Amino acid sequence: MDDKVEIFKALADKNRLLILEMLSCGELCACDLMDGLNLTQPTISHHMKILQQCKLVKGRKEGKWVHYSINQDRVEELQEFIKNVTSFKEECICQVKKTEQFQCKLL
Repeated sequence: MDDKVEIFKALADKNRLLILEMLSCGELCACDLMDGLNLTQPTISHHMKILQQCKLVKGRKEGKWVHYSINQDRVEELQEFIKNVTSFKEECICQVKKTEQFQCKLL
């Protein structure tokens, strides 16, 4: 679950969300992101490092530029995690706690 926490931390920034939105159209180079968001190269590099560390974005170097794209496998994994964590399940922590409380009352 720690890797999911890192993803949510990465998503808790407006610029990183805007970067992901731009990348939803397809692969872009850092220069496109800089122009589209009116951010400096060091700022783009900082945000891209965070997005790459949590594996939401992949980078491909071509000459002096890096081309970025969304890691769709990671996005699907995150979508499944959100679905799972927000859905009822028998092994849910709340069900375990209810069972423990019931057992304590019987003792």
